[in-house]
Amino acid sequence: MLMKAARNGTKDGLEKTKLAMMRKVSFLQKKETTGNDDDAGYLDVMVSEVKHPPPQLSPMPKGLSTQQIIRRHIVGSIVQSERSYVDSLKRILVEYQKPLLEPEARILSDKKVRPIFYRLREILQCHSMFQIALASRVAEWDLSEKIGDLFVASFSKSMVLDVYSDYVNNFTNAMALIKKACISKPAFLEFLKKKQVSSPDRITLYGLMVKPIQRFPQFILLLQDMLKNTPRAHPDRLPLQLALTELETLAERLNEQKRVADQVAEIQQLARSIGDRQLSKLLNSDQRQLILCEVLIETVYGEKGQVLKSKERKVFLLNDTLICANVNVKGPPDISSLVPIGPKYTVKWSAPLLQTQVVEVGQESFQSKDTGKRPNVDILPQRAGIGVVFFSSKVFLGPPRLYQELEELQHDLYVVESITLLVGTLQGTYQNLNTTVGQDWCLALQRLIHIKDEQIQCANKCRLRLAVPGKPDKSGRPVSFMVVFNTPSPLSKISWVNRLHLAKIAKREENTPGWVFAEDDGKTRHPFWCPLLACRLPIFSSKTQDQKTALHNPVQCALLAFSAASTSLPQGYLWVASGGDRNHGQVEIFSLNRSMPRMVKSIQMGAPVLCLDHVMEPCPTEEEGEAEAAVTSTARTGNTICVGLQDGNIHVYGTVDTSTQCLLTFSNPDSCPVLCLKHSASFLFAGLGNGKVSVYARKSGEGLWDPESCRLVTVGSGPIRTLLTLENAVWASCANHVTVIQGSSLHTQSFDAHPEPLVSVSHMVRAGGGVWMAFSEGSSIRLFHTETLEHLQEINISTRSTFLSPGQQGSVRVTSLLICQGLLWVGTAQGIIVTLPVPKLEGIPKITGKGMTSLNAHCGPVDFLVVTSSTLSPDMLKRDSVCETADQANGGAGGGEGGERRNELSQESLSQPDCSSPQGEPTKAKGMLLQYRLRSTTQLPGKLLTAEPDQSPCDAPPETPEHSPEDGSIYELSEDPEVWVRGQPPAREGRGKDKVTSAAVFSGGRGFRRLGEETIAANGDPDESTLMVWQLPLTVSP
Repeated sequence: MLMKAARNGTKDGLEKTKLAMMRKVSFLQKKETTGNDDDAGYLDVMVSEVKHPPPQLSPMPKGLSTQQIIRRHIVGSIVQSERSYVDSLKRILVEYQKPLLEPEARILSDKKVRPIFYRLREILQCHSMFQIALASRVAEWDLSEKIGDLFVASFSKSMVLDVYSDYVNNFTNAMALIKKACISKPAFLEFLKKKQVSSPDRITLYGLMVKPIQRFPQFILLLQDMLKNTPRAHPDRLPLQLALTELETLAERLNEQKRVADQVAEIQQLARSIGDRQLSKLLNSDQRQLILCEVLIETVYGEKGQVLKSKERKVFLLNDTLICANVNVKGPPDISSLVPIGPKYTVKWSAPLLQTQVVEVGQESFQSKDTGKRPNVDILPQRAGIGVVFFSSKVFLGPPRLYQELEELQHDLYVVESITLLVGTLQGTYQNLNTTVGQDWCLALQRLIHIKDEQIQCANKCRLRLAVPGKPDKSGRPVSFMVVFNTPSPLSKISWVNRLHLAKIAKREENTPGWVFAEDDGKTRHPFWCPLLACRLPIFSSKTQDQKTALHNPVQCALLAFSAASTSLPQGYLWVASGGDRNHGQVEIFSLNRSMPRMVKSIQMGAPVLCLDHVMEPCPTEEEGEAEAAVTSTARTGNTICVGLQDGNIHVYGTVDTSTQCLLTFSNPDSCPVLCLKHSASFLFAGLGNGKVSVYARKSGEGLWDPESCRLVTVGSGPIRTLLTLENAVWASCANHVTVIQGSSLHTQSFDAHPEPLVSVSHMVRAGGGVWMAFSEGSSIRLFHTETLEHLQEINISTRSTFLSPGQQGSVRVTSLLICQGLLWVGTAQGIIVTLPVPKLEGIPKITGKGMTSLNAHCGPVDFLVVTSSTLSPDMLKRDSVCETADQANGGAGGGEGGERRNELSQESLSQPDCSSPQGEPTKAKGMLLQYRLRSTTQLPGKLLTAEPDQSPCDAPPETPEHSPEDGSIYELSEDPEVWVRGQPPAREGRGKDKVTSAAVFSGGRGFRRLGEETIAANGDPDESTLMVWQLPLTVSP
């Protein structure tokens, strides 16, 4: 029965499998124990390869479509990959564990051998059963073409998670045991050498044992390819999406467990290497968490900017301390080739996190403002092997050459410009003395300034400058020193600056703690990077204004300073709309280009604002692009924002800058309130209060909507509460049912989302292949499939909210929904915000983990939740060759009078023209601004003038060649904290594919309160409209 259940690979088969195991059927044999109870109770399944041959595809039949052929090849890859993986597991047990357990060998005792191979036999059993089911499915592939349900049935079992979790948690310990045995038992080291040499692929024991850690990511990649080549109506599509969800959930849990295990091991290794007992005790505290650690190159510069020395350091960022240590990798080379050797550290210095600051070139946050002179700098003697820079009230920013030369060039340009103006006043004519020569000089100096500015920016990309507090001097004055680290890539620099910034926010009172688990069993550890409350601010001075909705207007700008790009909120503007009385509405626009939003414009409306929608300018196809080539650029409207009002009007505003001109105003035919707005690539959908949806097409040759193209679709008799666009269709909710409207044909398809007719669908959000819905009554949210419209899951929010009393739970109502970075945010009528984990990939966004409740809440309902996100400029991730030569030849940058002013310019460069300026005043033409000075040479013709030889950006380094299967580094061992290499890892920025995204979540509601276990403390006016901002860590995606 067990074999039949495995072959079926269904949920029914899963139940039969469990039943068979509980009954202990005859072919299940109790594993013999040898004194070690690690595997006690384990049932070994005797799988005969004669009776159950390995999976094998039959010959390909004729007449298959292209997608069928591709799917068949992917199935073949799955079969081959699984066969290779199972062979590797068998090889570990047969070639390594079995000989070591034989009494004749006695190289190691059983008590030392069994922990090394802990849980490997159970993992092999899981995949042996999966192979049986896979063979049955593959044999009939051309008849069924289904494989997703097989993955769901095989890997949704709790036993799979248990055995893999045990293996992952034990992996670090297993490697430590192998290393110790290699050092203490030469016979064991010789045994490993012989096994590697005699194997045909020369793969080490470590290379074999690391494969289970990467198995599920490999499955995910294969199923993603399969899903891409599966038509929407195919019966295997939903099972594949569910399989992706199961595998992603499993992989995420294993990754988190390995992260925690590695973190603990890393901190313990550091604590053992520290001679300072107080610091060692501090590290061993349960409150310590390791956020980031990496090998960086510390560089020491001389007075003239020359490099005096550089050395590798391991830098540890803890949740409250920054530690810099020497790395000593010791061990026989024979051992290091077989198993990773952990390092030993010598701590050079440690500093409190809150007193450590990142300092960029040209930034003078510590400089006193009463003088513009360059600070007096003293180079301290080499102390404890560290080259440091001393300063009291002023900061020294490392090598002075680049910034000093930039100031000199700017001074010379000012002088030459003045001379040119004076030459223009000459009455006579003189040879080689005219304004043309002066303009040529100015042009040459501008080009040199441009080059110097690029060199400064390049120097920032891979250089981390930290102002670290030191011991006070003899007079008691505080002394700080500057430490300069070279990072392996710009992406590494961005990560360090961002994590330092977020770690400081995490130390604030409102974030200690900021979230609690609703179902806390005492064992679950909080994920370190919970959303952090960065700030809160009041909006709408009038208390009669009700917040209705908000949206993010992203604005890309390449002028954001490097640190600002890593720490500030996502670039752009936040539009917040409100409704007062019947004849008044308001929109406030906030700039997000700093760490704190600031209001830059307020727009008054003639009626309450009910909805907003940000519309991206359509990207023309190649044919349309050729047709539009002859059209002047003035016809392009850019991105727009549509505003829906209670009086039935729709206003369309431009988003080029904060002047926010109203480009178009039109009303729906019935003049009904516009309750919701959504757009697709070709259509604008407006949900009306009379149960209809008005559909508008774009004007030909323009990006604006055509009011004359309005078509009405009747959905029901009640109001259209919410809209959701999927591709070129829209989901419209009316009462308890949802109607799917195709934009071009207006064909409709309806389904009931709730069994109660009086309950309305109030909110809809999409992720992957599912849509979560909230309702006007009740505390439940429901998940529906986007393609089959099938109801997949239901969650009761009242059971996920910790701070709801039993009397309140019956009145819990969901007032807002949002999905962002793997979290489903739920706002309630009680002002409490709950987050639930959901998958991030193309699968079904089922809730599979524990929910968290925010301790920071509103006093009234959560009116809206909106995500703001922006992508960092790709130029920030490129490493230019000019920075290498510039740094070696000229060094870094020093201070100066303009440091603070230039930093303000770099911070303000994202801001569009201030709305407070008179609208009638002509605005200057915008150009591309330099980071430190409002002067551009990028558009100047001709070759850049420079005294240096021609330099062209070096080509991106080629991608690392693919490793052969026997190479253990295929598993990204350089990222494993247990792997230590003497050289620098290969730079990754050359791929040019990494995308760095900054994200923040905004919530709007009345007032602010802090939830506690016993008391609920309200801060400020509970009736004041308040905006809360949660900042999320930067994410990197290919």
